[in-house]
Amino acid sequence: MSVPAFAELLEGLVFSPGRNAKIALMRQWFATQGDPDRGIGLAALAGELVFRTAKPAMMRELIAERTDPALFAISYDYVGDLAETIALMWPADVRSNRPPLSLTEVVETLETAPKTALPQIIAGWLDALDPGSRLALIKLVTGGLRVGASARLAKTALADWAKVDVGEIEEVWHGVAPPYRPLFAWLEGQGLRPDPRGLPVFRPLMLAHPLEEKDFAVLHAPDWRAEWKWDGIRVQLTAGPGGARIWSRSGEDVSGAFPDILAAMTFHGVADGELLVVRDGEVAPFSDLQQRLNRKVVTQKMLRDHPAAVRLYDLLFDGEEDLRALPFDIRRARLEAWFARERPERMDLSPLIPFASMEELAEIRAGARAASIEGLMLKRGDSIYSPGRIKGPWWKWKRNPLSVDAVLMYAQRGHGKRSSFYSDYTFGLWRAQGDDMELVPIGKAYSGYTDEELLWLDKWIRNHTTNRFGPVREVERGLVLEVEFDAAQYSNRHKSGVALRFPRIARIRRDKPAEEADRLETLVALIAGSPAAAAG
Repeated sequence: MSVPAFAELLEGLVFSPGRNAKIALMRQWFATQGDPDRGIGLAALAGELVFRTAKPAMMRELIAERTDPALFAISYDYVGDLAETIALMWPADVRSNRPPLSLTEVVETLETAPKTALPQIIAGWLDALDPGSRLALIKLVTGGLRVGASARLAKTALADWAKVDVGEIEEVWHGVAPPYRPLFAWLEGQGLRPDPRGLPVFRPLMLAHPLEEKDFAVLHAPDWRAEWKWDGIRVQLTAGPGGARIWSRSGEDVSGAFPDILAAMTFHGVADGELLVVRDGEVAPFSDLQQRLNRKVVTQKMLRDHPAAVRLYDLLFDGEEDLRALPFDIRRARLEAWFARERPERMDLSPLIPFASMEELAEIRAGARAASIEGLMLKRGDSIYSPGRIKGPWWKWKRNPLSVDAVLMYAQRGHGKRSSFYSDYTFGLWRAQGDDMELVPIGKAYSGYTDEELLWLDKWIRNHTTNRFGPVREVERGLVLEVEFDAAQYSNRHKSGVALRFPRIARIRRDKPAEEADRLETLVALIAGSPAAAAG
């Protein structure tokens, strides 16, 4: 596959908003492109390509040598995407006598060429490409395609093309490496299925649907098992002869940030649970866990002050035995027996909640906020462990969201198809400062609004900008947003002293003056565990 062909795919993905349209584009691409380029392209879409020597700073230096810095700054501010700005501003010098640049050539060169030679090599490539191909090359080199196609969607398209279940691809994915020749050979019937036996590969998680009133009305209590929905991150622990890994719900390897958990995984099996920070048996707020997430270096102080633990929900494999086709009640019994046998450190069992009726369970759920818990999980006792989100066997019954009226303070452009719009919003609440009132930021959101509301917000921000800080615009304190969130907690990382869990824009309050937005003490009163929250 040539870089221009890859550019055509990326452009199609960017301008195809529908999921099915994106799948169709990738399906056609898998069918028409050859090895190893299609495997390299798949790795790029899945975020599996990382080049240590080619960084965005190098691209900035290259364009700085060829354009006026002031013009570039203005253009970058308008376009909002570094790769797109460079691709558009690169001096036109397309050389028709150069053979098409392949993805294989790009990867092999970046992996073998001396670091000092890369700027000249990359500049030569950019000289020989049209703007669309330049954009694809820059995104490939620097990472972060941002074309609205996740790793999961790429695997789904691959499964659709090969007419296999996406779960089968997920099960072998971490057992093969780019450019995935054994994977494509198996999918085309020219080789055996890659065997991940013994390797710590990811198995797709079973997910739950939100429980709605009409669903609750037909539930029969004896059929269901209930657990607390803990406020951490869902993880899968995979350990065996080939090593150990901690996977996020999307299949991302998060092992590096949790060496304490990894060291405790001396068993052979696959377990499903919730990653938490636990002190003296008590679950800490989610903000404490955030201190550990995405850390490349974990200090001894971090391990001591924010001790990680996993609360176990389910057992998928006991040794090499696959338990997923067994009913939940049997898997739960196997989990309890496995836990009693293994006694893994930094882990415990998520307790089942006894209840005699759905009405009693509703009363139990009502106390979730005061206990700093997200809500309940309901699982049919006869449910097998099915990958993906299948409606019916499992429900998540979260506590009702909270909301405040906040004032828009700052805005920043988004990514991908939103790179030209101010779509990321920082908002704040009023706090007394002597005899005056000041706005203090409490969070940031980039979801919840409609496309029409995004257009309106973008125009309002452009017309009410008061200051600029790089890509960020400060705006007049005149627009109120109703912000919904799942929980609030104290945080010393924020000026307000408070952080929100899953904030999103519920509506634009054009009817409400900014001075009538909520005060910080209103939010503090909503924090789970505070006297006001407990009383309410």
